[in-house]
Amino acid sequence: MHHIGFIGLGTMGAPMARNLLKSGLALRVFDIEPKALHAVVSAGAAAATSAADAARGADCVITMLPNGEHVEEATFGKEGAAETLKPGSLFIEMSTIAPAVTDRIAGKMAARGIAMLDAPVGRSSQHAVEGKLLIMVGGAQADVNRARPVLEKLGDTIVHCGPVGSGARMKLVNNMMSITLNVVTAEALMLAEASGLDPELARKVMLGTAAGQGHMATTYPAKVLRNDLTPGFMVDLAHKDLGLALDLASQLRLGVPTAAAARQAYEQARNAGRGRHDWTCVYAVLRERWRAPSP
Repeated sequence: MHHIGFIGLGTMGAPMARNLLKSGLALRVFDIEPKALHAVVSAGAAAATSAADAARGADCVITMLPNGEHVEEATFGKEGAAETLKPGSLFIEMSTIAPAVTDRIAGKMAARGIAMLDAPVGRSSQHAVEGKLLIMVGGAQADVNRARPVLEKLGDTIVHCGPVGSGARMKLVNNMMSITLNVVTAEALMLAEASGLDPELARKVMLGTAAGQGHMATTYPAKVLRNDLTPGFMVDLAHKDLGLALDLASQLRLGVPTAAAARQAYEQARNAGRGRHDWTCVYAVLRERWRAPSP
């Protein structure tokens, strides 16, 4: 692929477009914000007057936009990319949007004979600048192979997650965890500080346990993901210890709602007769509830 249309030149899109330019690819770019457009054009891209203009004659079109409404407008709205995308070309949607929107766009593209990948990214804007994004791709294997030379200019970790729509779903799962962990991290450091502890000392202590090392890297592969629920740390003890921490927070008049919500999961595990199982069994309990037949 030599001619690429790139739509969306914001915090992530602009450095991504620049990395494609540095690799020698010909880019025709569009953004509704003139200043953002001109900044990338000054780096060597051709300016487009609309999304349709950016897609005209392109082998591949990439969108990196704030939300699903913007993506649908840029693809199927007035002067949208679908007006000029030629059959057999490749459409790569890299925004973080609702999977239902991804599925809807993919269906419309397929009806036009246009292959689609959804390829949202992980990591930060600095990684975008460095070309070291993690890219979660959904789509047919042949299309992933076709896109790989382009994606490799944008990221150093490309994960094929499954059929089209899988990238969007994987991104939301990842973000749910990291965004929630951010809150419980704040709650833990605040509890440390309110208790008279040095937050930096608390951080160093937690880096030595699953708190800082992460359950994905420690407890889950050792226990529940191996179908081994013999207790390394029992649900009953986790429930008790979290209760003690919540009591301490209450005494300090400190709100820790994420921790309080987590205790409900341990309560549910105990009610399911799992009190003496490993604490990672909360995953097993959630799976059982999900798979249970509807009443």
